[in-house]
Amino acid sequence: MNRKEIAKMIDHTLLAAFAKKADIEKLCKEADKFQFASVCVNPIHVKFCADLLKDSSVSVCTVIGFPLGAVTSADKADETKIAVANGADEVDMVIDVGSAKDGRFGDVEKDIKAVVDAAAEAGKKAGKKVVVKVILETCYLTDEEIVECCKASKNAGADFVKTSTGFGTPKDKDGKSLPNGATAAHVALMRKTVGEAMGVKASGGVRTAESALEMVKAGANRIGTSNGVTIVEGWKE
Repeated sequence: MNRKEIAKMIDHTLLAAFAKKADIEKLCKEADKFQFASVCVNPIHVKFCADLLKDSSVSVCTVIGFPLGAVTSADKADETKIAVANGADEVDMVIDVGSAKDGRFGDVEKDIKAVVDAAAEAGKKAGKKVVVKVILETCYLTDEEIVECCKASKNAGADFVKTSTGFGTPKDKDGKSLPNGATAAHVALMRKTVGEAMGVKASGGVRTAESALEMVKAGANRIGTSNGVTIVEGWKE
């Protein structure tokens, strides 16, 4: 795999609450220069990015129900329609993690389906296919719950499953912070569950060429990271 190939797998990400317009503009310029798959930004920045990248092959990705996933399905659907109308090509939605922890995977599937349907409806109006990625927030889930959430995503018609928001705050029984990003083991489990028909996005803590390669070897075909430039520049052909 060469630099161009890994670049095409990267969602160049900036989701910080304090991101300024100049920061978003820099993100877009970097994405265009390195030909990343997309820029991934909060919904408020979608139109600005779409205008900046209108003559580029770089897609505009945004997040839905972010970062907790704890809004209604109707809210997520409306947020999706607005984002696509503003120029989003891809949406990364957060599941209702509480439903997953309750074992209510039918509700998880319905929540995802609401976004899939909204993306399809809005995409039809915009004349494009809108890619839907489902953020599982794997740091909160058992392996069994990850499998069931992957199945729910597949049944709902989503295009990708994704590991993490990067904003999770898991703790052990003693209150000590635990890792909140992607792991190769979780990526491999997700790939095994969804097969080759769906995409798997590794996101959260992927900061180096070495960690990106680890995720690709585990089965990821998209990488969400704010360190895309570092990864590509450090990539060994």
